[in-house]
Amino acid sequence: MAKLKVGLIGCGWLAQSVHLRILTHMPDVEVVALAEPDAQRQVEASRRVPRADVCGSYHELLKMPQVEAVLICVPTALHAEVAVAALEQGKHIYLEKPLATNLDEAQRVMAAWRRAGVVGMTGFNYRFNPLFQSACQTIRSGRLGALVGVCTAFSTASHSLPAWKRARESGGGVLLDLASHHVDLVRFLFDQEVQRVSAEVRSQGADQDTAVLQLRLEDGLPIQSFFSFNSIDEDRFDIYGQAGKLTIDRYRSWDVEITDAGRTPLHLQRMTQKLKSFVNVPYLFNKMRSPWHEPSFREALSRFVSATCGGEKASPDLLDGYRSLEVIWAAEQSAQTGQTVSPMSSAVDL
Repeated sequence: MAKLKVGLIGCGWLAQSVHLRILTHMPDVEVVALAEPDAQRQVEASRRVPRADVCGSYHELLKMPQVEAVLICVPTALHAEVAVAALEQGKHIYLEKPLATNLDEAQRVMAAWRRAGVVGMTGFNYRFNPLFQSACQTIRSGRLGALVGVCTAFSTASHSLPAWKRARESGGGVLLDLASHHVDLVRFLFDQEVQRVSAEVRSQGADQDTAVLQLRLEDGLPIQSFFSFNSIDEDRFDIYGQAGKLTIDRYRSWDVEITDAGRTPLHLQRMTQKLKSFVNVPYLFNKMRSPWHEPSFREALSRFVSATCGGEKASPDLLDGYRSLEVIWAAEQSAQTGQTVSPMSSAVDL
């Protein structure tokens, strides 16, 4: 079977420490080209794939006929520009989230994708984390009973941000960087669209570096989310149902934690949960050996490669990226006006 010939556009930290590490160990992939304007990054990335052609411009890479698919890992403000150019050259694309910095740009990406008829996947890799996969199965099973509400938090410890991440104009802020992930996970876990959004956003050390969102899904389920660049490293979902509560702690848990409602004393439930976690050694092993200790990256890229070969439909696709960005747009409108906003008010014919 012929290998998929891949080009990597953008050779920053994530691309080198995660994407290249994974791609170079995939037997059905050959990285044939790298595009990166920074000379030092060119040298660093080419050490991992010494046989790949190195370009200073993504335009040069996209003109290479041997490149069949590209991973786009550039700063957010360039996402739409590079994606449209790649699609116009007929390349399959894996585009790191968010889809674009605004809906006008996103609509141009969607139009180019429809015209190209190629695989377009958005880098919402956390869908493939085993914890979120297990949570999805538990929710579908009805074990939690009728759902009552959801609380989520995604934050990082304070650290120096690159210049482009400090300004909303260039694609920075927690809404695009962190909240876009949770919006996608909400759509994935509950298989519904967000109908209403209200938000408060603060800018302390950088633009939009802390935000609180109130979401309401189609069936009325309320979701409260907190995002910040100024707190601790945390990525957590607490899902409340009439029959119990499910907790996902991506950084600290070995398994989903389920607390039944009033059937067993809480201290016994906690002991049982800890014992179950110790049994889940395969997940811990997979996590520890994965780049950045996050196993979902490898699975997401594997799904992309499979989709380009016709093995399965790409998911999450670019439409999922657009739907997430609609909610971010609504959150920004709400923060500016103090009003609740419907993401569907931005709807266009996609």
